[in-house]
Amino acid sequence: MSNIALKMDNITKVYPNGVVANHNIKFEVNYGEIHALSGENGAGKSTLMKILFGEEIPTEGKIYIDGQKVKLNSPSDALKLGIGMVHQHFMLVPSLTVLDNIILGEEPSKGGVFTDYKSAEKQVRALMEKYNMEMDPFAKVKDLSVGQKQKLEILKILLRGAKILILDEPTAVLTPQETKELFLELKLLRDEGYTVVFISHKLNEVRELCSRISVIRRGEYKGTFNLCDIDDDEISRLMVGRNVSTVIEKGKKTKGSPILEVKNLVVINEENVKKVDDISFKLNSNEIIGIAGVEGNGQSQLVETIVGQIPISSGIIKINNQEVSFKNIKQARNNKISYIPEDRMTIGMAGSLSITENIIADKIDDNKFVNKAGLLKLKEINEYGKTLVEKYEILCKNPEVSVDSLSGGNIQKVVLARELDNAPHLVIADQPTRGVDLGASEFIRKQLVNLSTNNCGILLISSDLNELLSISDKILVIADGTLGACIKDIKNTSDEDLGKYMLGIEKMSPQEIERNCYDA
Repeated sequence: MSNIALKMDNITKVYPNGVVANHNIKFEVNYGEIHALSGENGAGKSTLMKILFGEEIPTEGKIYIDGQKVKLNSPSDALKLGIGMVHQHFMLVPSLTVLDNIILGEEPSKGGVFTDYKSAEKQVRALMEKYNMEMDPFAKVKDLSVGQKQKLEILKILLRGAKILILDEPTAVLTPQETKELFLELKLLRDEGYTVVFISHKLNEVRELCSRISVIRRGEYKGTFNLCDIDDDEISRLMVGRNVSTVIEKGKKTKGSPILEVKNLVVINEENVKKVDDISFKLNSNEIIGIAGVEGNGQSQLVETIVGQIPISSGIIKINNQEVSFKNIKQARNNKISYIPEDRMTIGMAGSLSITENIIADKIDDNKFVNKAGLLKLKEINEYGKTLVEKYEILCKNPEVSVDSLSGGNIQKVVLARELDNAPHLVIADQPTRGVDLGASEFIRKQLVNLSTNNCGILLISSDLNELLSISDKILVIADGTLGACIKDIKNTSDEDLGKYMLGIEKMSPQEIERNCYDA
């Protein structure tokens, strides 16, 4: 009997606009295997897995499950064949309980009319216990940690009988401790005979969890390899098409002057919940301060307050030693502040507009691009767009294509081109490399480091702890809206150390935090 659980043979996907997302891709995964699928953003990984989950129909190719040729026209077809997918962005109903989310659409009935909650609870608790994913079935999803939501998504597809699990960048927003928990649970599933496709570009995690890796580049299959037979440099070359440096040289920095000071900042949201609670720190020019924290602990509210998107409840924000309270992002820009938002598609970009139009969106009143009569200087605008596309290595047919036709990494480069080409004094970068591949991540980090050696201050919010540790000069850790730590000794700090502060397991004294935050 064959050991192959799933086989995708010569899969090709051509979209109506002519974009070839997959070209003759071959992909095989064995029973009881955790198999890595890697490649750059836009390489075709997600399209391939959407085809396997029935969300996309291939233009050509065949799919075999348990040796039988199958046709997948919808996710329900995939689930019937034992294929389940956990998307990078969770598909949960926040206002419902854990139990309601797990059984949604699969509710056991009593008398054919009412949901049999007693039976459902018993079934769900047994599932949680079996796979070491226990949590309160009656907790509201909105109150769960990110790690618990990840478990909940896995429980949902296990309840529906999935034996082949597709996990899309599952560790993107997890702490090291939560990642370890997830890996233990996935190994338990593997040992029970489940098959797991692990989509990731984090090679250290791939090596810890997987035995084999398949690589896709620009829609084409580059091979499947035993991880014991290939090194990280070769995998990176296969993914990106060139050598990728994982170490960013910081270079020499001179002591800078204060560019941003936050003092006793409090932010209370519309529901009267204190999201930022008495936070104080100072950022100098020629310095990168990283901010770590489990998602939802106040990082977003902190940066949105600084750039004027939400109001200060109390406390002080100073830019260049002058107290400010911006009412909108334009006022922040007028003070030489650039902002790379967490949600690049909703806030950072207008997807239907061209690359050039997005790049000049904040410069529309600049004399370089508008004449005295108020008309746009189209020649200068088009030249500027071409220059920045080349400078920021944006892969596209031309600068006039719409932004939503680009890969995630190239969309982020468009944001960078707009924000960093203004000679800013302060850059606030919120998750600048989230969901971005190795090559684009390397490029973005180099841009931030280069700015930090040229009289610019960088405030970097990131869920990638390796990123924070590799390019930050200091790291602030936020837990429950307060500072739990300010770390200066980056070289002797591990991601596990950061994780303990992020989860509130450890906390520095207020005196140590203040000393580290304000010492140069």
